[in-house]
Amino acid sequence: MNFPVIQAMKILEICAGSVESAIAARNGGAERIELCAALEIGGVTPSAGVIAEARKVKGLTLNVIIRPRGGDFLYNEYEVACMEQDIRTCKQHGVDGVVIGALTADGDIDITTCKRLINAAEGMSITFHRAFDMCRNPHEALEELIALGCNRVLTSGQAATAETGIPLLKKLVEQANGRIIIMPGCGVNSNNAANILHATGAGEIHASARKSIGSGMIFRHSGVSMGNPDSDEYARKETDTDEVRAIKESIL
Repeated sequence: MNFPVIQAMKILEICAGSVESAIAARNGGAERIELCAALEIGGVTPSAGVIAEARKVKGLTLNVIIRPRGGDFLYNEYEVACMEQDIRTCKQHGVDGVVIGALTADGDIDITTCKRLINAAEGMSITFHRAFDMCRNPHEALEELIALGCNRVLTSGQAATAETGIPLLKKLVEQANGRIIIMPGCGVNSNNAANILHATGAGEIHASARKSIGSGMIFRHSGVSMGNPDSDEYARKETDTDEVRAIKESIL
């Protein structure tokens, strides 16, 4: 029977939506964050101000998602140009890596767009995000990302969660064979992180580890919404240091 090769060093990446969350991730023991805005739609590129302030948080590797909007990963020329500019902004602020992804209308890796984004990154670490989970053929896509020179792929194994995606994740780790990092993500928590790593042979894992934070507002104007009418305007989600620590301890 063949068992997956388990890497000795387990890396925990936390998806952080603010400087406060970046600090919480660091304090909980995470080695790296993926800095995003609008996590409720899967994450888009944060502002230059947030990137600059997050860069000041010591003891963390800082990766930034490059995604101009929610929705699909089929981008027009204007959106690609915006992503190139955002990558250059990240480089100016000393970001360690960028997290990219683009697909063709047929569900394949958009190699032309990815090459443009990688060229703009000029040597920064490159993670291909969960656009991978929308690919038509994950095994073919993985080879294309290896050829492009990507450093890692964030994926749920094309399933609703990384835990249910374990069978494909294991196959991807075996296919990668050390040529690219397969990083499971989606639905990862302190109860399942260790099992996902051991079952797949992956050495890195991605989690949001968030909790709800109540607003400090005393005066509250009910009946007025700034967005979704069903949303709570007086609560937000931030990284939970205790959950980060619990995940990290579970995978040691």
